[in-house]
Amino acid sequence: MTNGSESHTSQNSFNSTSAGARFRQAVVEERPLQVMGAINAYCAMMATQAGYRAIYLSGAGVANACFGLPDLGMTSATEVAEEIRRITSVTQVPLLVDADTGWGHAFTIARTVQQFTRAGAAGLHLEDQLGAKRCGHRPNKALASTEEMVDRIKAAVDARTDQHFVIMARTDAIAELGVEQAIERAQHYAANGADMIFAEALQSIEDAARFAREVPVPVLANITEFGKTPLWSVDELRNAGIRLALYPLSAFRAMNQAAAQVYSTIRQQGSSKSLVAQMQTRDQLYHHLGYHAFEQKLDQLFAKENQ
Repeated sequence: MTNGSESHTSQNSFNSTSAGARFRQAVVEERPLQVMGAINAYCAMMATQAGYRAIYLSGAGVANACFGLPDLGMTSATEVAEEIRRITSVTQVPLLVDADTGWGHAFTIARTVQQFTRAGAAGLHLEDQLGAKRCGHRPNKALASTEEMVDRIKAAVDARTDQHFVIMARTDAIAELGVEQAIERAQHYAANGADMIFAEALQSIEDAARFAREVPVPVLANITEFGKTPLWSVDELRNAGIRLALYPLSAFRAMNQAAAQVYSTIRQQGSSKSLVAQMQTRDQLYHHLGYHAFEQKLDQLFAKENQ
């Protein structure tokens, strides 16, 4: 199989309406596919309306935004599945989900795959860190063996109830072992069923190109701010052969900075007047929500009752 092949499922099988099929089709048609992080259902609606063909639910985002916890594997599959359901209820854009290390052994990983599929996810990625995982751009990550990670992938693949559901394998080995060993791991992961590879913490475009060239399935680069990876453009990534560009928390970081400024300014100035120009208007909010259509329906119902 050569790089650029459509994973382990042929293009002819994309006629399904499943979320996984839509995600695979988007990978075929947009190069690289921009996968935009959406921290909640409303953000997913805005990303959809901005034209993104795939969105992403970050494990760090769920931990940070929903529970006020650091990204140290402290949330559960059930908690993440609830966020999946909320997002997939408002958009048909396929959702890729961070599944950390799978929350346990083979049976647990199988349950996670099935739970996320039922919740409407298009796919998930599993990483090759040990259970007490860390953010991929932090030091001192502890890696599972290649054999253990292969077992995780096999458990996920075997558990699929939808053949199109994407099993992506993330390797955190670049920062710990170097690019060559990370590529060797990724090749093993692809050979044992991983549909795509998440190459975490790439540090040079040359390394990205080598990864894309030597790994026989589509490769994702994580374009996350304030990390080890430069903020490459889609043109640079396309030229390197990278098939997916992930922006996991870009909007979330901007939202957090804006919120901190609002909290501080109102507390200090006693008013929000100086901030209004920076805010999303009520009309803009209603536009994204489709509010007026709901209100019109409500008016129609009341009119019928009055008659």
